[in-house]
Amino acid sequence: MKSKTNVINVDDLFFPSIAALVSVLINYGGTFAIVFQAAKVANLSPELTASWVFSLSIGVGITGVWLSYKYKEPIITAWSTPGVAFLASALLFTSYNEAIGAYIISAIGFIILGMTGMFERLIKYIPPGISAGLLAGILLQFGIAAFGGAQVEPAFVIMLFITYIVLKRLVSRFAVVGILAVGLLYLILFNKVNFRGIGLDFALPVLTMPEFSLTSLFGVALPLFIITLSGQYIPGMLILRRDGFETSANPILAVTGIGSLIMAPFGSHAFNIAAISSAICTSPDAHKDKSKRYLAGIICGLMYIVVGIFGVTLVTLFLILPPTFIATLAGLALLGTIGSSLSEALGDPNNRETALITFLATAANVTLLGVGGAFWGLVAGMLAHLVMNFRSFSKTKLPVL
Repeated sequence: MKSKTNVINVDDLFFPSIAALVSVLINYGGTFAIVFQAAKVANLSPELTASWVFSLSIGVGITGVWLSYKYKEPIITAWSTPGVAFLASALLFTSYNEAIGAYIISAIGFIILGMTGMFERLIKYIPPGISAGLLAGILLQFGIAAFGGAQVEPAFVIMLFITYIVLKRLVSRFAVVGILAVGLLYLILFNKVNFRGIGLDFALPVLTMPEFSLTSLFGVALPLFIITLSGQYIPGMLILRRDGFETSANPILAVTGIGSLIMAPFGSHAFNIAAISSAICTSPDAHKDKSKRYLAGIICGLMYIVVGIFGVTLVTLFLILPPTFIATLAGLALLGTIGSSLSEALGDPNNRETALITFLATAANVTLLGVGGAFWGLVAGMLAHLVMNFRSFSKTKLPVL
């Protein structure tokens, strides 16, 4: 007999659906334009560009649905945003066929990493305060952007902010729903978005034969692997851990790696566990009952699949939304997570300084050697922890390798 907490009612789908929708809006509306930029750099045809969108969306959707259903946790998968930002320059010097070969090699690397369990053991070494400082540093940019848009559209941002704080006071759980609804209504009523000329055409995958070379191995595959691991998998897994979810990184790496491998010949560069958008679906706003937040992962994955079926034409709907709206929506939706991460990071007086170093180094978002700020923030925090707490660290019981 199933326990009452495992029974899914219609009411249980509302908040997970909103969390999933906000997550999808942020991913497509906030970062997907880089994919089109990279496609333009590579001189891809409309058919190949549509295939890239199709393979990313379908692959991300299927892996997200499967992982969330299998492990009953909100495991949100996404494409590698720092990876595609890297490709926007790398594809200038690499043929598309060689890039496809590099995607395949990178995917195999993630499969091996997941099967060996090395990454899961690495995550266990990171102290909670440093993990929280890292997450707060990553999310800080989104919190700042929520209010930074007031320089461009002050009335719009102020309206969304007032809507948020009033709903937080009256019906806290509907705050994100409210700013989403009010924002969309404002954009439609005041003709801030133009839906004319947007149709729904099915996307078709286009198979591209890979080519392999040492140049693409070291110039594309290896950087893509490192950037995706440091910029997506590490913060994504830490977000899961912070919100109390314990699924091992091993199956997540293996499943997303296999998915990337299958979809690579159709243009998908890499997909992985999500970082920023994951925080929206793992938080209490997605469902007050933690055991039912996995529904947000399933719904999110289904939305990706629908977008993938229609490819570029449906993605265009997200891209016409003003960047100010996407940034404000994301920042306000993540306020609770930013606050709780900061509180956890600075809560332990003995490790407060190392957590603060991690937070500031991550928030600085410095890119060195092609690797983003999340990785270097973690390096700075761990180095400070090792030096400043050497004796206590050496006595800590570490996982057996």
